[in-house]
Amino acid sequence: MKIAVVTGSRAEYGLLEPVLHKIEASHALELQLIVTGAHLLPEFGSTVEDIRQAGFKIDRLISEITSAASGADVSRQIGAGTIAFTDALEALAPDAVLLVGDRYELLAPTLASFFLNIPIVHVHGGEITNGAFDDAIRHAISKFSQLHAVAAPEYAARLIRAGENPDSVAVVGGLGVDAVGNYEKLTREQLEAQLGIPLGHRLLLVTYHPVTADEHDTMAEIRSIVAALSSFPEMTVIFTLPNADPENKLISEVLTGATSENKKWHMFSSLGTQKYLSLLSYASAVIGNSSSGLLEAPALRVPTVNIGPRQSGRIQAPSVLSCGTSRREIESAISIVLTSDFLSSFEGMETPYGGVGASDKIISLLESTAFGSLGYKKYWDEPESD
Repeated sequence: MKIAVVTGSRAEYGLLEPVLHKIEASHALELQLIVTGAHLLPEFGSTVEDIRQAGFKIDRLISEITSAASGADVSRQIGAGTIAFTDALEALAPDAVLLVGDRYELLAPTLASFFLNIPIVHVHGGEITNGAFDDAIRHAISKFSQLHAVAAPEYAARLIRAGENPDSVAVVGGLGVDAVGNYEKLTREQLEAQLGIPLGHRLLLVTYHPVTADEHDTMAEIRSIVAALSSFPEMTVIFTLPNADPENKLISEVLTGATSENKKWHMFSSLGTQKYLSLLSYASAVIGNSSSGLLEAPALRVPTVNIGPRQSGRIQAPSVLSCGTSRREIESAISIVLTSDFLSSFEGMETPYGGVGASDKIISLLESTAFGSLGYKKYWDEPESD
């Protein structure tokens, strides 16, 4: 069976990479890889080259979806992208399309797949992130999808309440946990050589994305983060640039100025999965509002300061401390997670997203599904009790 997989961002590709390798290794599946979005942009690290260096053959590049400066940009790109994905999927004729998560880039292949009558397998549906328009996008993709691979039982229950047939929903665990279990960790010396910077003994890893579905002031928020981090001069700070959402350039401009003024602060457009997870494993804490602070960091027993509303609604491990966006709140949260008391408070915890194995379960799901017999998507009503 031909499985078309779409990737449009570095973060989602990092989650997908083990799945892609296992599709290629399967005797029952054939990988068709479609790359779009920030992967194709130099300012986001041209991460399409990371995909090629990993040995994957790219079947289609969709350049119609790029970086958005406004909601209008997003809407226009989805329109142009839908046309491009329709042409690509019509030519590739996959048996199913696999999509991970909630990025706006994925609306285009969702619409194209639905009207081409190609079943959609949606991974990481049923979650809530109240502070991002990704939340509505995720739910929309789920409603177009025939098969769901979710990260936790709570998310399965939410999809079923929303009208998804229980037989179409499988709890596989979090792909972030799986990514942690499937990478080869680099040593500190290897990281320093590859990044060209000294890491020091104490490290903070920081990623802050624009808030897109709640009250926000992006400039004030990123300035508060920079000001709060300046209260920890003993720490080496590594920033990764935000995703391609509207107002990403405001964050990038502030970080460019801040890192040019502090020799212990460094900024990278993209680190790649291996370097990012290796750095995360050595970090004293991860700071910001990236989903990696809730998915990958707990699996590595690294504390997280989760800033603002972007991830509000997601299940959080005991190692995650959420706070507001003021300098005082961020400083206080960082101080708390660096204490031995906080570290000991989640010793021995079980992460809410399970253990390693999500990618294997997804492969089993793909191999065992007769996609040609699924028919059109139908709403499921729970049978009335007698």
